[in-house]
Amino acid sequence: MPRFLRPAAVAPAVALGLLAAAPAAGDEPVLSRPHAIAHFDLAAGQTPENVVTERAGSVDVTFAFARQVARITRERRVRVLATLPAVDHPRTSLLGGAVTLGLARAHDGTLYVTYATGTDRTGVWRIPAGGGTPQRIAQLPPNGLPNGLALDERHRVLYAADSTLGTVWRIPQAGGTATAWSTDTALRALPAPAGGFGANGVKVHKDAVWVTNSDRGTLLRIPVRADGSAGAAETRATGLTGVDDFVFPGHSDVVLAALNASNEVVMVRPDGTRTTVLTVHDGLSNPTSLAVSGRDVFVAGSAYSTQRDPNLLKARLGAHFARS
Repeated sequence: MPRFLRPAAVAPAVALGLLAAAPAAGDEPVLSRPHAIAHFDLAAGQTPENVVTERAGSVDVTFAFARQVARITRERRVRVLATLPAVDHPRTSLLGGAVTLGLARAHDGTLYVTYATGTDRTGVWRIPAGGGTPQRIAQLPPNGLPNGLALDERHRVLYAADSTLGTVWRIPQAGGTATAWSTDTALRALPAPAGGFGANGVKVHKDAVWVTNSDRGTLLRIPVRADGSAGAAETRATGLTGVDDFVFPGHSDVVLAALNASNEVVMVRPDGTRTTVLTVHDGLSNPTSLAVSGRDVFVAGSAYSTQRDPNLLKARLGAHFARS
């Protein structure tokens, strides 16, 4: 959720530099057949911020301003799995209201979500498989904005990217004290009033934690050292204006990233070059995050600034990229 896409900003987003999906090997596009599989209620706060896939073709999303985690079934029904507890007088950094943002799923179906409130309820919360009462497993600073969330089940830890404090927090999967795992300067937001949203999306990939910085338009790789500590952040791509969350569609370092302001999904290659693969003409409405299951790619569209049609898109990933 970059600074310039706060719900208070209602000016229409401008699609910049729109390109058709680029051909892949054998003239197969990176993404094909994009179509909306769900449309949500903006007035009810159903602004999908993060997305993870479930077994049997279902998809889970966070509805940021409804404070909810919901499931979209294969039959395209929307079922609320949990609602985070209401907070009196929330004062969330940059946003004001209480919001659910990052989402991660364990193999047993347990869900983890970041909840930002500006109060002592800010932190990482756990939701039982199939839904139920949320339980906070770690507190995070109330003056921060815990945003993206990633789970490393091999080491039983979660990583939360804090957009305000420019920090990646490390949290035991079982719950406990959060530690500031990385405070690298590359995670910081730009100074106010021009900036505000630093570290945003986060993923664990190949013994490293990858993070986007929305203000700086960068994709970063932070090595995980043998003792579990953070190495120095390496910049892998620049010029990703308004980048939010992202996903690795295969085993390589190729990334699909959501660019909110320009209503684009871009493919970022390991050398940092990029190609636009989805645009507003494909139905994007301020894309925030992506998830991949096999060759199915899901894109959450928040409508934060377009103020129309928050949705969930589904597209088909080219076979070459699914194997890479």
